[in-house]
Amino acid sequence: QVQLVESGGGLVQPGGSLRLSCAPSPSGFVISTMNWYRQAPGQEREWVAASTSVGTTSYTDSVKGRFAISRDNTKNTVYLHMNNLKPEDTAVYYCNGAMFRFSGVYIGDYWGQGTQVTVSS
Repeated sequence: QVQLVESGGGLVQPGGSLRLSCAPSPSGFVISTMNWYRQAPGQEREWVAASTSVGTTSYTDSVKGRFAISRDNTKNTVYLHMNNLKPEDTAVYYCNGAMFRFSGVYIGDYWGQGTQVTVSS
């Protein structure tokens, strides 16, 4: 079964940093456009950032200048680098990617399982 696997969440103090990763499992697939979302307790899921296959990135205003998306094509992994974290960044973070076979055949959009990020002193 194809899925996106996330890792990298945890507890961090305000001002700290975390790096989330998202990769296909099994590994024989390519992520094209990748979006990151987050959902805080009692709130709706909100879009955080996006990265296209050609490297174009975009961010919601509240994380601009603090978060950055990068890709390691050798590992077929997309990262969300989160710096200067604030308590209001606390949420479950989800990746959502458009997945293709190496042949170029689109197989669908997939969600990661979610990873908890908690920013607290």
